[in-house]
Amino acid sequence: MAFSFETSAELFPAAIRKKKRAGFTYRRFDNAADAVRFAIEELPADSLNGAYLQVDEARFDQKGIRSLYESETFPLERRLPVAEPEAEQHVKEDAA
Repeated sequence: MAFSFETSAELFPAAIRKKKRAGFTYRRFDNAADAVRFAIEELPADSLNGAYLQVDEARFDQKGIRSLYESETFPLERRLPVAEPEAEQHVKEDAA
């Protein structure tokens, strides 16, 4: 089954952190796209570490959330640049 950015989603802070240390508390989003964008663009990196996103029965950790954000199918405009794959970076360096 393909991932749907239109499905509602829940973002949970790291289980071992207290609310103040996590930087955020549990949040529910009408769609996964907004949740992914919030997690990547709004949360400090240390708050994202250990947090997870739940969409239906699927859970995504920090790496999974970033993969969704960088996906070609991500439907929202990104505020942060998407990292280039290493192979493309080497080609550009060789061309310089």
